[in-house]
Amino acid sequence: MPEIKLLADFLDIPIKNLRIKYLKRVGPRTTIIEERFSKDCIFLKDIDGRKQCSIYPVRPNQCRTWPFWSENLTSPSAWNQTAQKCPGISRGRLYNCEEIEKIRMSKKWWPDDK
Repeated sequence: MPEIKLLADFLDIPIKNLRIKYLKRVGPRTTIIEERFSKDCIFLKDIDGRKQCSIYPVRPNQCRTWPFWSENLTSPSAWNQTAQKCPGISRGRLYNCEEIEKIRMSKKWWPDDK
């Protein structure tokens, strides 16, 4: 999968090591491991006093579609609960429904040569 190779290249580690240290299988999918207690992504790091993605340029689609995951969009209450855990929600640019659906449905973000 191109996302895994891009991430391994970005971290400058072999794909096998990436899979062992940072990824897990959930059914048919591969996903990034989360911190045990906070459930934050392991790549969400304290950088300059703020939590930021340490792999942002090559973040996988699961991250690119955040926070527009189905469970966060079920109700205003669900959105507000998620916003309490994620400092970026409800700040910055406002997206309309069409833009949100385009983001949610996007699958391929990497260049064709990957």
